[in-house]
Amino acid sequence: MEVKMVTTVLELPGYEITQNIGVVRGIVVRSRSIVGSFFGSLQTILGGNITVYTTLCEQARRDAFQLMCKQAEKHGANAIIGARYDATEIMAGVTEVLCYGTAVVVKPK
Repeated sequence: MEVKMVTTVLELPGYEITQNIGVVRGIVVRSRSIVGSFFGSLQTILGGNITVYTTLCEQARRDAFQLMCKQAEKHGANAIIGARYDATEIMAGVTEVLCYGTAVVVKPK
């Protein structure tokens, strides 16, 4: 079954939860490359949005989200409710990005 809906709230208007599968998650651990760190350092001098790090963060979140959805699909879910992100710096330059939620099966009301 394919996950078609992911939401941060605990219900999907117009749908009924028929089965609660449980917590699913996607975890990605990323480090900055030497080149990325160099260009990021240059951008900090100029100020503003540090696009090298923004791109790295967006890709890590996207990958964690996809892993969460794959885990939900593996267990037969077609939706995820209560989705959240969390990030933890494991060591200097290495960050864990976690995406988690509750996998459910829903049907239209």
